[in-house]
Amino acid sequence: MRFNLDLDDSDTPDSSSRRTPTPKENVQWIPLQKHPVFTSAENVGAAAAEDPLPRNLLAWDGASRLYYWDSSKQYLHRVSIRLGEPEPTSVLAASPSKVLVADVKIGFVVNKISINRNGSALVLAGSDGICVMYLYGRSSARDNTITCRTVSIGSQIYFDESNVIRTLQVSWHPCSETHLGVLSSDSVFRIFNLSADVLQPEQEYYLQPLQPGRSRKAASLCPVDFSFGGDHLWDRFAVFVCYSDGSIYILCPIVPFGSVYKWDSVLEIYNDANTLGLESTNPTAVSNSSRAVSWLEATFPELSSEAGDRENISAVKAQAHALFDTSLCLQGPLQRIQRNRANEDFAVSTGVSEGRAIGFLYNLVSKDSVLVTAWTGGQLQIDALADEIQPLWTLGSAPRLRVNPQDHQVLGLAMICESIAHHLPVVKLDEPLDQTVWLGHPPPLLRLAIVDLSLPQKRESGYHILMFADPLLPERIYCLHEGGVDSIVLHFLPFTNQSSGKDETVRAPSVHPVLSTCQVDNTRSVSPLCGFVALSDSFGYSWIVGTTSTQECIVLEMKTWDLLLPLQVATDYYAKDEERKDMNNAPDIISKELLAGPKVVPVPQVSPNLRSVAADCIEGRSMLHQYFKLFHENYVEYAHKVYFELEHHGPQMKRIIDDQLARLSEAQEKLVRVKDKQAGLDYRIKHAIHQHHTLEQRLKDLRNLPGVHKKPMSRADRKFKSELDQLTGVELDALHSSIETLKARQRRHTTQSSKDVISNQRRKIPGRSHALDAQMSQLKSSLAKLSLINSENAKKVKVVESSLRAQGSGK
Repeated sequence: MRFNLDLDDSDTPDSSSRRTPTPKENVQWIPLQKHPVFTSAENVGAAAAEDPLPRNLLAWDGASRLYYWDSSKQYLHRVSIRLGEPEPTSVLAASPSKVLVADVKIGFVVNKISINRNGSALVLAGSDGICVMYLYGRSSARDNTITCRTVSIGSQIYFDESNVIRTLQVSWHPCSETHLGVLSSDSVFRIFNLSADVLQPEQEYYLQPLQPGRSRKAASLCPVDFSFGGDHLWDRFAVFVCYSDGSIYILCPIVPFGSVYKWDSVLEIYNDANTLGLESTNPTAVSNSSRAVSWLEATFPELSSEAGDRENISAVKAQAHALFDTSLCLQGPLQRIQRNRANEDFAVSTGVSEGRAIGFLYNLVSKDSVLVTAWTGGQLQIDALADEIQPLWTLGSAPRLRVNPQDHQVLGLAMICESIAHHLPVVKLDEPLDQTVWLGHPPPLLRLAIVDLSLPQKRESGYHILMFADPLLPERIYCLHEGGVDSIVLHFLPFTNQSSGKDETVRAPSVHPVLSTCQVDNTRSVSPLCGFVALSDSFGYSWIVGTTSTQECIVLEMKTWDLLLPLQVATDYYAKDEERKDMNNAPDIISKELLAGPKVVPVPQVSPNLRSVAADCIEGRSMLHQYFKLFHENYVEYAHKVYFELEHHGPQMKRIIDDQLARLSEAQEKLVRVKDKQAGLDYRIKHAIHQHHTLEQRLKDLRNLPGVHKKPMSRADRKFKSELDQLTGVELDALHSSIETLKARQRRHTTQSSKDVISNQRRKIPGRSHALDAQMSQLKSSLAKLSLINSENAKKVKVVESSLRAQGSGK
């Protein structure tokens, strides 16, 4: 029996007060795809359908509530759902649904909504704003709406008129209900604590993947996406950052202040650091592990308590702490290796995907950490961590701390995270454990597969791909793109297969089209999806729900791996198969017993004395009577059976003959039609042959052109062309953003310097003029450096634009 409680709203934030059954009211349960929210779309803008940015306007709280953001009316729908009622495969929705309205105006286009883990708050994210809506507000019985408190996140940082910083990705932390992670275009990762301050971040990490002057590619400096780690060893304290050139970096450890973790998980990595790190003979391993142990003991004080006090602990809360003399190291870029099947070893591999990276997904499958990178060329690059993540700090780089002056508690921190990849050797998988563990080596990536989705009608800017992990089957990944939804199932996982004792060969992932939004005769997407969510219940049933730009809802049940492929019904084949079954099941016209003939009964043996007996004597009559009786029992009865069956099967024979005559007439009609079409086929064949000759002649003419005999591009030419392709849309944006940022900084410095000069003139004291002159000279030199940097950036922009124009004219 299944139990689903529809929950009522309450003004208090207490979970016990708001998890109350809904009062008796006129609620009708209907299929989700037929709900009035999705079937009564009015005035849906065409701009929403043609919006090039990927959107996901659906969210599920993991229990019984589905949320949908209405872009045209600027409010949120809350739909109560029942999974598996009345049928195990059905999804019902309550009508009417609740409408949640923000208490402030949402002044930007929402591209993504996401709900925190306890279902109390929902983030509305767009390129021009971030808002958090608290889902329990003031109810209005008049219009069935709920007014919810809504706050703007980081409005002074991201959406100020004096800067051009854009938000790239927004995500809730999996171990906290109040912490929100934001990655922005200025290469800074911030964590906001909504319970403390929504304007100022709690933690700031300034990412510097490469040292200045070590790279010529701006693509390696532009982040595109990030993801929090899963519930596995140090992964739960890690943040993965993906850049536009496909490189992946790791920040570890990062813990929101006040987040809750399982005690057994924290104790496991604590014992691991003490056992494998502090007892190592390598001084580097001892230093790194001791720093990790001190960080764990300060962040989770329960680890320093007595053993008897730990018995009843099930979860621990992270305390605000930071090491005062070190900053986190940006581990990476992670090197990708792949198996060489010729000699069964591993070799470093290079990326072969087209375009630039646009999306990233971290998915924990049993013991494997799977990283999926989406590219604008329509490919997915699937890798797995070949080693465990370990924390790593950079010595001599002290962070900036914001401390409470009363109790000296850390309220916030900011640090610069630099990469030290040029100091680290390449990690090999066949090295012993004592030569790799706790030595500060970033874990390598094992290449599992590169999946080409074969998307239709590639645009100049590339494809937009969103990825989601299946909550019921972690080996399955859903890809949302312009063509619909695809399902990717991973069949080979290195650590999981090894721990389960499976000695299987490497199998490529299987790709199954689940939903297509393209017409058969047109590759253009008719109604692209703007919302997607995967549902599951405790009984093992799974569904996917999608919404289109025209506000239509699609619900599909997802079964086992064998049932992922869409059904393709061939009506002609099944019709013929049914006919064959009818013919096989038809009764025999004449039974086998009759076809075998009458039974041969042997004539009774007669003595030689009776062979010459006369027929009119008593012995002769007796013998004739016996012979007549045998004839009657066998041949006469057999003749009666034959007559009866022939008379009984007469209608059946007539039906069979009529059927054969009908088929004969149908075959004759088909032959007549074939003869009629023969002339047209002959004409088409002649026309095709003529067209073939014409194309051959054109091909010969084209081969005689002077430009055809150019030499093919060398490896250096191809490399330079790939670099120019990566420059498109990346270098110019990065340089323009840098120029705008430097101009904003120059304006702020100029304003601040003028204010300082005026204030110093007001309180000028004799004897300190030389200090003021030194400050003025320092400010002038700073302004001169800034102007020099601006001029150099302007020259770089001109060089890049001229290269792009030359490339376009060459094509």
